Order: sequence, then structure tokens, then C-alpha cells
Amino acid sequence: MDEHPIIRVDPVNDSLCPALLNLGVLPTQREYMGDIADLLADAVACPGAEPMAICHGDTPVGYYRIDPHPRSVAGHDFAVPALGLRTFFIDADWQGRGFGALALNALIADLAARHPLARLLVLTVNNNNHAASQLYRRAGFRARIGLYHDRRPGPEQLLLRALP
Repeated sequence: MDEHPIIRVDPVNDSLCPALLNLGVLPTQREYMGDIADLLADAVACPGAEPMAICHGDTPVGYYRIDPHPRSVAGHDFAVPALGLRTFFIDADWQGRGFGALALNALIADLAARHPLARLLVLTVNNNNHAASQLYRRAGFRARIGLYHDRRPGPEQLLLRALP
């Protein structure tokens, strides 16, 4: 592993899709994420969705999707311009190297550049997904009071992070 790995985020395009289709998560994480082929197909079907690749150099090591309609992520609207974050993950073979934190930093910087009017990023995380919860909290996300119950496999926390 590089001492200071280069992590960047890029919009998904046709040249990235073959490598993205090889990504996956650990079996214990699969219930939270689903299959990458389904995630990519869903992004294409949702108007305005922004599927994004997390890259280490030129190699895709993860994926996420930005949703321009935070209501579809959180179940309600917000008083300030907001975006939703869905299906953020680092491939199982690349986990444990600090790429999740670096990718969140790159994601926030990218949103500041491409969505300068957005003031809030929202996501939900399953209560049993402790590793993801810790990662998001270290990246500045804060829990909103109450649980969000609209998803399987159980209750989720709604997390919010102010954008620069």
C-alpha cells in the first residue's frame, strides 16, 4: 500500500463499468449494499442520479451514488439545499487501508466543486452496520433524532453532514 494513497472520485462512464462490475463487499455487508450490477442499473433508471467510482490511481476500488432528491434517501425534504448519498462502499479486497475515509474526503470536495449550492449531505445507515456508522461519524456526519424504518434489513439512522 502507498504511504499516501491517491484516492479520487469520478463519474461512472462506459470505460469504468467493466471494472466496477468486479467490485463487491464482504458477505456480512451484502445485505446492506446489494449487487453492483443492480446498483448501476438503478442509477441509470433514476433521473438525476450521479453514479460515482472511487479510484485508487486508475483502479476503481469503490462506488457510491449521489441522489439530487434527498427525500428519496431520508423520507422528507430539508430546509436547505441537500443531496443524498447512497450505496457508498469500498471493495472487499481494498478494505482496511483507510480508503473509506479518504474517499469521503474526496466525495465532499467533489460535491463542493460540482454542487456549490448544496449545503447538506444526507444518508441512512443500518443500526447494525457499526463500521460504516463509525466511518461516517469520523467524517463529520451527525445523527438526526429518531430511526428511519423504511428499509430492510432493519432500522436505520439518518445521518447529516454540512457541506462547505
